[in-house]
Amino acid sequence: MWDTIAADAAAESPLWADALARSDDRRPEPVFSSLSPPELALGLETIYEGYLVHYGKSRLFDPHDEDTALLLGDYLYAHGLVRVAESGNVAAVADLAELISLCGQARANGRDGDGAAWAATAAMLGDGGLGQARAALGLEDDAAPLERLARDAAGDEAVENALAAHARLVG
Repeated sequence: MWDTIAADAAAESPLWADALARSDDRRPEPVFSSLSPPELALGLETIYEGYLVHYGKSRLFDPHDEDTALLLGDYLYAHGLVRVAESGNVAAVADLAELISLCGQARANGRDGDGAAWAATAAMLGDGGLGQARAALGLEDDAAPLERLARDAAGDEAVENALAAHARLVG
């Protein structure tokens, strides 16, 4: 998975190739893909890598400046959405677009809850049923409904592991 994300980015642009971290510095750690359907894991982790480039510690990239980081993160979002769209799961694409928007809004407003949003979306990717829980985070700063959905769908241990990895990478 990690080699595919890195190789595809490098093949897409010399700018992305230049932004790759040295092989020794890469940390290929799955975070939310363990909660998602296997056929969507590569797309999900590609999008999450874009999120990390924007807001955390990238596992694969080390952009040299903020402009490159912004563009690279957006490229990874788009490329991940394309990967998911190739599965034919339109509902999953919509879920991920909502996730990107919700988490971007939360970060811009200095709010927490992005980990729960990622976990619930990954665990219920394309299945529906996230609307009210997303609204609770977006309107009331309440991530608890999203975390409950994630735990119900994927189990406590899997969600705990994903949230702990997310905290290490995003803080």
